[in-house]
Amino acid sequence: MVAIVDYGVGNLFSLVSSFKAIGVDAVATGDKEVIESADKIILPGVGAFGDAAEKLFSSGLADVVISQAKSGKPLLGICLGMQLLFDKSFEYGAHKGLSLIKGEIRPIAEVIPKDYKIPHIGWNALKFTKQNELFKYLKDGDFVYFVHSFYGANCNDSVIATAEYGADLTAAVADKNVYGCQFHPEKSGEIGLKILKAFCEL
Repeated sequence: MVAIVDYGVGNLFSLVSSFKAIGVDAVATGDKEVIESADKIILPGVGAFGDAAEKLFSSGLADVVISQAKSGKPLLGICLGMQLLFDKSFEYGAHKGLSLIKGEIRPIAEVIPKDYKIPHIGWNALKFTKQNELFKYLKDGDFVYFVHSFYGANCNDSVIATAEYGADLTAAVADKNVYGCQFHPEKSGEIGLKILKAFCEL
C-alpha cells in the first residue's frame, strides 16, 4: 500500500486516481500509523514552500516522513513535495526543509533568460544525468509536465534528470531510497504512470 501524505497541501485526488490506473492500492492520509504501515510514501505539494513546511512540521507529519525515510522506506516527493525534501528554500524568505536531499530551493529567475515566462508551465523533455530505477520504463527525451517557479540548486550529487527551460533545471533527484520529481507524474500521461509504476516496484 502507498500512503500519500495529506497535510492540507497537494493534488491528492489525481494521485490516488493515478495509482488506481496502475492497479496499486493508495490512500491519502494524515494518520501517522497508516503512513508507518505503508510500503511506500508519496509527499505531494502545491503552493508556497513556507506555508507547506509550516503545515508539515506543525502537524507532526514531518517527523514521521523523516523517520520512515531514514528507516529505508521508499519516499517520493512530487513538485513542492520534492522541494520540501531539501535542506532549505529561499522562496519569499528562508525556510527549513526536511534535509533528506542536500541542496536548496532557489528562484528559476536567477538562471533562466529574462524573457522566459515564470512560472515555467508545460511539457519538457527529461535528460537523464544518471541511471536510476525510477526511470527504468522511460527513454531519454520523454516528456513530462511542469508547473514551478523555483528549482533544486546546489544538489549535483543527487540530480538524476534535468529539463531545459532557458537553462538546465533540476527535474528529478535521488539519494538512496529518497526520490523527488519537480514535474507532476500524475499529470504526465502514460510517461507519468510508468514512473509511478517503477516507484511501486522499488
